[in-house]
Amino acid sequence: MLLAELEFYHSRKIAPTRRLALGKAYLPLQTPPGNGPLLLAGIVGEYLPKIDQDLHEEFLTILFKVQRGESVTQPRLRHRLQQDKVGLSQIRHRLSSTNGKAKYSFGEGDVAPEQNVLAAAYAAGEFPYSARSAIMNLLRKSMKWSGEIGEDFISFLLGHHKEYIVDIGHKDSKSWALHVLGITNPSPTRSEIKQCFRELLRTAHPDTGNLNEDYDAAQRISDLTEARRILLR
Repeated sequence: MLLAELEFYHSRKIAPTRRLALGKAYLPLQTPPGNGPLLLAGIVGEYLPKIDQDLHEEFLTILFKVQRGESVTQPRLRHRLQQDKVGLSQIRHRLSSTNGKAKYSFGEGDVAPEQNVLAAAYAAGEFPYSARSAIMNLLRKSMKWSGEIGEDFISFLLGHHKEYIVDIGHKDSKSWALHVLGITNPSPTRSEIKQCFRELLRTAHPDTGNLNEDYDAAQRISDLTEARRILLR
């Protein structure tokens, strides 16, 4: 049974003008986070590791711009988004269910990994504004995954996977979350949690120009997002 599908069009990897265009999509949001966002997160998890590490922060910036509904200057990740599909090849990625088990099917072709993750990011921008924050958090979380894109990956996205919190010296997830957000109050209010998250998110964003070579903006933002989720649930 088909759960979600994304179609897009792309130029060849060696084409002098690197382009992509979105096609038809079936990306349902029902039963949060929804099968559509799970498919987009799977595309990011599958193809982002195949992209030059130097471009990961630019992809993170694109996610923030799309989330806020801002105009995304073209080209990005060396590719240009366009409406015209003439001369471009078609590719489809799917999330389906067989005997109750979810399975990703990634289309094959002469397509660059950058085109795949850009298609996922721009497709996420087609969702209603009110839904984008949760969807982008899911895509950012997928950037932390290392391994095959399958049921374990989905469990990780949904929070059912064994988390890394116990490996860094905290007695439970709440203790870790309070530490990440710098909150000393053991029972913070929802407004306090959200305010701390917003303040730290501004400093974590790659646009702030952090000069530490070891600084991982994607990891930091993902940690902040996960900490907020834990404390607000």
